[in-house]
Amino acid sequence: MVQERSMVKREDGKETRKRVLRAACDLFSDKGFRKATIAQICLKAGANQASVNYYFRDKAGLYIECWKYAAERFGEDLFTDSGCAPRDQLWHYIYTLMKNLSDKGEKGHFIRFYMMELVSPTGLVQDAWYDTIQPRRRALHRIICKIMGRNPGEEILTFCELSIASQCRTMLSLTPNDIEYFLGRHMDEAMINRLADHITDFSLSGIQGVANTGSKIT
Repeated sequence: MVQERSMVKREDGKETRKRVLRAACDLFSDKGFRKATIAQICLKAGANQASVNYYFRDKAGLYIECWKYAAERFGEDLFTDSGCAPRDQLWHYIYTLMKNLSDKGEKGHFIRFYMMELVSPTGLVQDAWYDTIQPRRRALHRIICKIMGRNPGEEILTFCELSIASQCRTMLSLTPNDIEYFLGRHMDEAMINRLADHITDFSLSGIQGVANTGSKIT
């Protein structure tokens, strides 16, 4: 009986922590670190402030955990089976990145966090950012190396990575109305697929072109 009560208590604690984390992600990504309050987060989560102190230590600790959680959700499906052809792996990365960049729900929390940090840096998440993004950068670099047929070095890999990501960030730099104006139609699922095809083929040509020029871009 005591063991059962202990298990129930642990499960209740996990659920409370999850509710606080999700509520905090919503509010931090909407209002930013400074404007979102612990009282607002607790009200939204149906929890008390003691639970924030217990699970996250303080507001800064909660913000860092939210950043990690949002980053993991944002990037958890960027890469597909490494047994696929390199072109298919690159297409999946590009398609998923565009979808996640335009997502208005939980997948989009991270990019809203990121934009908030650009506008009003907190100085809290730099280490968490590097820890989260580095494994994904390495995974993309491996795909680029497969396309090139060799490892061109860190600088070239980073240039290729930035070129691919910049194309995908069209989803951020243009409003839906702008996209509709330029393309002459709504940015629906079919258009995202077509744009992913184009960016993939464009990037493949660029990567292969760089590979053929040698180890340096001139």
